[in-house]
Amino acid sequence: MLGVELHPIDVHDSFEIDRSVSAFAGSASGLIVTGSAAATAHRELIVSLAGRHRLPTIYYARYYVEGGGLMSYGPDFLDQCNRAAAYVDRILKGEKPSDLPVQTPTKYELVINLRTAKALGIEVPPILLARADEVIE
Repeated sequence: MLGVELHPIDVHDSFEIDRSVSAFAGSASGLIVTGSAAATAHRELIVSLAGRHRLPTIYYARYYVEGGGLMSYGPDFLDQCNRAAAYVDRILKGEKPSDLPVQTPTKYELVINLRTAKALGIEVPPILLARADEVIE
């Protein structure tokens, strides 16, 4: 429908990440990095490989963008911590954890790095910039 094909890359160490992203870059027009322990541990490598291969990349957390990544869209982790603190408060006041509802994130944030966009030759539409929670210039 949209003409988009997904090609998952399962990586566990820096060698695999370098090899997989380099091989992927020849046939890809973009990269999506989802949350995993390996992605977090090797985030600097992933951001540098995306830049080296000129791959527009969207990440799940803002710290990738603060480190030079193009953009992120994901849950606001500070908001989640505040909500967790409210749960702890309720438990300390006597509520049973099993009686508390399961919650999903309610606040998401979009962060865009214009320096990286410029380096990749991407012009970010003004409407997207207006909707961003933070724009790094």
